[in-house]
Amino acid sequence: MAKIIGRNKEIAELHEIYNRNQAQFVVIYGRRRVGKTFLVNEAFKDRITFHHAGLSPIGDHGKRNLMKEQLQQFYFSLQIQGMPPSHCPKSWFEAFFMLEKLLQQKDDGTRQVVFLDELPWMDTPRSNFISAFEGFWNSWACSRDNLMLVVCGSAISWILDKLINNHGGLYGRVTREIKLTPFSLADCKAFYEDRGISMSDYDIVQSYMIFGGIPYYMDYFEPGLSLPQNIDKLFFSQGARLADEFDRLLSSVFGNPDDIKKIIIALSRLRAGFTRQQISERSKIDLGGGLTDLLKALAASEFTRQYVPYGKSKREEHHMLTDPFCRFYIHFVMGHDIIDTDFWTNNISSQAIVSWRGFAFEDVCLNHIQQIKSALGIQGVISKQSAWAVQGDDNNDGSQIDLLIVRNDNVVNLCEMKFAGDVYMIDKDEELRLRRRVEALKQTLTRKQTVHLTMVTTYGVAHGKHSGVVQKSVTMNDLFLE
Repeated sequence: MAKIIGRNKEIAELHEIYNRNQAQFVVIYGRRRVGKTFLVNEAFKDRITFHHAGLSPIGDHGKRNLMKEQLQQFYFSLQIQGMPPSHCPKSWFEAFFMLEKLLQQKDDGTRQVVFLDELPWMDTPRSNFISAFEGFWNSWACSRDNLMLVVCGSAISWILDKLINNHGGLYGRVTREIKLTPFSLADCKAFYEDRGISMSDYDIVQSYMIFGGIPYYMDYFEPGLSLPQNIDKLFFSQGARLADEFDRLLSSVFGNPDDIKKIIIALSRLRAGFTRQQISERSKIDLGGGLTDLLKALAASEFTRQYVPYGKSKREEHHMLTDPFCRFYIHFVMGHDIIDTDFWTNNISSQAIVSWRGFAFEDVCLNHIQQIKSALGIQGVISKQSAWAVQGDDNNDGSQIDLLIVRNDNVVNLCEMKFAGDVYMIDKDEELRLRRRVEALKQTLTRKQTVHLTMVTTYGVAHGKHSGVVQKSVTMNDLFLE
């Protein structure tokens, strides 16, 4: 049986909560497919007293699963796990009353774990789910010292609004929240090794560019196939498993997936992202048409990141797409008819894929900033990260620098990220370009600040007559640090 990878901290935390002699309300949230259900099942094995998972909001034939279907499924879970045959509850108040009776019936004084998975899916329109759930916890569950309620959800904005930041009856009721993040490169390496999948670090980085450290996708890999062959199998073959994943993903996480899709597609057009005004123009969603809530939901679910470009005011806050899977899917799968089932294998050296790798490597680096700081020996230095747009003029082209590390010790690391199949060569033209960037950045700094040009590459920078412009070098191996 496959073992759980990269979740030791979370499992230890769940075990510590389990051993407390008081009622516990634990919320676990994170991106869809990140492994929340697997974590809970592995942490508690056969110690779960009651487990129920909400139905996906969209069924196999596009029909929405509404309150009636959700209640029926909950009733089936009650019956399967020990409740005598009765009748399907007509409301969530009745459903939770039935759960209370079942838990009382099964109570032998030991710890009872109640696991409600994909809780946001149960909260269908006009169902009064939150009121009933609030009543279950406040009127009954919170007073039972042996009860541990664990809820999970992929609709992170719902989790934050309705549970963690609730200002009503559930205010302050959550006793512990655990945010589950995608695997790091080190976790990905351990995962592939555990599954018997042989890949070089170079290929693991490329897999991260597509799958973003999401174990659900990585678990589809077949041992014995190369990385390009696995990519073809998952995206470009007839009946490919992930060919429709983008739409399924958005429909399962967001209540208005069509508008969310428009925003993600708009953001995919420019790596630096756009302001709210620009997003409105490109997505055709009015600024007053709920755009703020949509952007909030995307950021909460970690599909996007909000940032203020270096040297700009808060009014120019940008939203950028950060989810590798979405970016890859839009670039290579969406709108493309499957003509070549070996597309990736046959085009691995094409300019389109080579160019994409360069940009995708920047996303990998932005998801491993702590590892970069550790490699630079500045993990203990207070700093903040930002992006910086260099304006062009008559003599120089403009450019986008995705990572500045502005440190409290008066050093700014200007990070250039380059994905290459060998050591990275800096020629005369490249040296001049880099020096211009450094000088342009210096013009924005105070006298006591200095710039360290930092190269983040796969295999390092080749020593030569033009490499002296580089102060610091971080390699792919550094990104695999724990």
